[in-house]
Amino acid sequence: MLKSYDVIVVGAGSMGMSAGYELAARGVRTLLIDAFNPPHNNGSHHGEPRLIRHAYHGGDTYVKMALRADERWLALEQATGQKLLERSGVLNMAETSFYNYEGRLNDAVANGVQVELLQAAEINRRFPGIQLDDSFQGMYEPNAGYLYSEKCVAAYKQQALAAGAELLTDTFVTDIKADATSVTVYTKGAAYTAPQIIITVGAWFKMLSNHVKLPIRAVRKVVGWFETSSPRFDAGVFPGFTWGGAAGGYYGFPSIGGAGIKIGRHDTGVEWLPGEPIAPFGAFPEDEEDLRRALDAFVPGAAGKLLTSAVCKYEFTPDEDFIIDSHPEHANVLLAGGFSGHGFKFASVVGEILADKMERKDTGYDLRLFEISRFSK
Repeated sequence: MLKSYDVIVVGAGSMGMSAGYELAARGVRTLLIDAFNPPHNNGSHHGEPRLIRHAYHGGDTYVKMALRADERWLALEQATGQKLLERSGVLNMAETSFYNYEGRLNDAVANGVQVELLQAAEINRRFPGIQLDDSFQGMYEPNAGYLYSEKCVAAYKQQALAAGAELLTDTFVTDIKADATSVTVYTKGAAYTAPQIIITVGAWFKMLSNHVKLPIRAVRKVVGWFETSSPRFDAGVFPGFTWGGAAGGYYGFPSIGGAGIKIGRHDTGVEWLPGEPIAPFGAFPEDEEDLRRALDAFVPGAAGKLLTSAVCKYEFTPDEDFIIDSHPEHANVLLAGGFSGHGFKFASVVGEILADKMERKDTGYDLRLFEISRFSK
């Protein structure tokens, strides 16, 4: 006999583990299956931290979700007694010819988010160490900050198991078969069934292409931590940041506990296929050169010795908006993916949304932005 559950979650990383906790906490018999043992370095959640912002691009839905995500992260902190979120402030900087913050400001203000529009001279004055010319403008959000991503996944894992969820680790899913009333998930040597499942496997969606084909492109991404020359770049003094223009789009964090200023590049990247080896940091000259060049451009003195590095994966959709929708042919199969390098901050609220959809509840958000059908229009 197949072992049966109310819901099976395939992929127990950031989104899946959050959904597993939400479901189990509601008394739903939940099975989580992951190809590895989360938290791990085979997805997109390792190499902490991750930015959390509320004055968000993409419209009102994103802002509302970001604010709710913040509430859920604080609830997870309270439940586990662990510090998961640091309110460092986040400073967004962009060349005015490249990006304008007006739309984000309007959505933020409409939702009660505290935010400031800053000119380059004011940024240079308020954040010693930054040197921008007048072609730049900034948007500063004092209540934003960063999340310790691996600790967040571990905390949700702890809470999900405590709530009664079952977790299979180091278990690859080999096939999924669905009909109108049930879904069967096959692993090597076993099978499990439930009326409904959630598939949220990040950059690994192509491994399930016989079951669902999504326009998700997995990309190798690198980050580096650089030794700084001044305490002005330390946590508690320096904010999280984004910086963009003709030279590319970057994001980063202050030096936390002397680890060095962390920076990564959001755009570009080498495509990666699931199952293939992923090239280590330094395999391409631009791995370090791009990061160092960006730091030299706006925080001279922050790009010292490379202290450590990491390689992770993005899972891009063509428009960089998420996919949160039912399978085109199976209403009882819910898909969540394509988080495009900016999804981690939303993991807490996405888990709640996925659980609500499994229980046929109103999520409270306009999710049309995330429908799969947008790619066929």
